[in-house]
Amino acid sequence: MENKKEAVISINNLHMSFGSKQVLKGINLEVYPGQIIGYIGSNGAGKSTTIKIMLGLLEGYEGNIKIFGSELLNGNIEYKKRIGYVPESAEIYDTLTAREYLMFIGDLYGKDSKQTEKKAVKLMKLFGIQEVLDARISSYSKGMKQKVMIISCLLHNPDVLFLDEPLSGLDANSVILVKELLVALAKQGKTIFYSSHIMDVVEKISNRIILLRDGQILADGSFEELRRKSQDESLEQIFNQLTGFNEHQSIVEEFVSIIAEE
Repeated sequence: MENKKEAVISINNLHMSFGSKQVLKGINLEVYPGQIIGYIGSNGAGKSTTIKIMLGLLEGYEGNIKIFGSELLNGNIEYKKRIGYVPESAEIYDTLTAREYLMFIGDLYGKDSKQTEKKAVKLMKLFGIQEVLDARISSYSKGMKQKVMIISCLLHNPDVLFLDEPLSGLDANSVILVKELLVALAKQGKTIFYSSHIMDVVEKISNRIILLRDGQILADGSFEELRRKSQDESLEQIFNQLTGFNEHQSIVEEFVSIIAEE
């Protein structure tokens, strides 16, 4: 449930540049337990940069970030024990079997090996991939690899989940399962930072939507609040209106015209 007493994540005046290009231009944000944050924006808006800074994968930013009440400083990795991450493009040790990989992840978090193995087997079974538990990950389909990544993210029971296109490659049944799972975890008080371009999923599962444009927060509120302000019916329409992208038809017509050229 949402708890407005203490923010899990607090970002104050966050700026980030790569050379002369300013990617984040003063992000201010407080995130609370039990919230599912739909973090959306066009390519290059600054979504992945924000997430990577919070994960401790990028340095050189300006501003203040607190996670679990502690300043995020260089070398401070204690908070990482309480977070989970599914990246958009996962680099996974695919010469290992799923059992070996998940045991390795458990070891990284200092978890008991027997308990880790027990959980891994149960979660693989729930995802319907228990039969490949001891097969090399290199033999897996994209969707099977994605399931292993989701399991590895949840194995240590984190308090905050950072998910970047987590449904990529999943079959329809697994998509439903993961969406319901995220809602259930949020009800337990876990915080979910969900970044995706699939607007209908963001619309359905998020209780708070944050829209980035050019390194700044353009909108922040529930879907109902954003819809009332814009008077649009879908998140996709709201997104297009706020980002100023309303040229779909003319671009499509030009695409068709170019394709038909002799």
